[in-house]
Amino acid sequence: MDARLQQFDDKMKKAYEFLESDYGTIRAGRANPHVLDKIRVDYYGTPTPIQQVGNVTVPEARIIQIAPWEKSLLKAIEKAILTSDLGINPSNDGSVIRLVFPELTEERRKDLVKEVKKKAEDGKVAIRNIRRDGNDSFKKLAKTEVSEDEIKQLEDSLQKLTDKYIKDIDALMEVKSKEIMTV
Repeated sequence: MDARLQQFDDKMKKAYEFLESDYGTIRAGRANPHVLDKIRVDYYGTPTPIQQVGNVTVPEARIIQIAPWEKSLLKAIEKAILTSDLGINPSNDGSVIRLVFPELTEERRKDLVKEVKKKAEDGKVAIRNIRRDGNDSFKKLAKTEVSEDEIKQLEDSLQKLTDKYIKDIDALMEVKSKEIMTV
């Protein structure tokens, strides 16, 4: 791949990977430890991810269990979960915290699918913005010693990359939507 194209491929790949990790935080009826990724616990004055202060496991399909390495962190973890947008009340038995995920209603599933589609659209916009930036930088090259044919070839290659990533985003959206709608 041309070095001038590589930088835009890297940016598009990052946009795709961001969307993929963002989808991991959307809960789809079954327990997924990634829903805790954005939650930070006050660990001796430092906001720390839950995964770094305890052991996170999924003992059953709809339960996440958090066993902190220090018992003193139970209250802090519980508080962080309660103040997050997760919408689940943690149960604390003195040694572990359990999060029980209720079955999603049909209406909530449809709302989540809308959210998934919106995030996919945002991802596509990011990819198209990268394409625009690439085309602009190729047009600037035209003012130097690069031929018009070479510029056209770079633009065509960038369009193919854009199409590939948009297709990948659509596929990712379909998989996530199907996962959410599956009861």
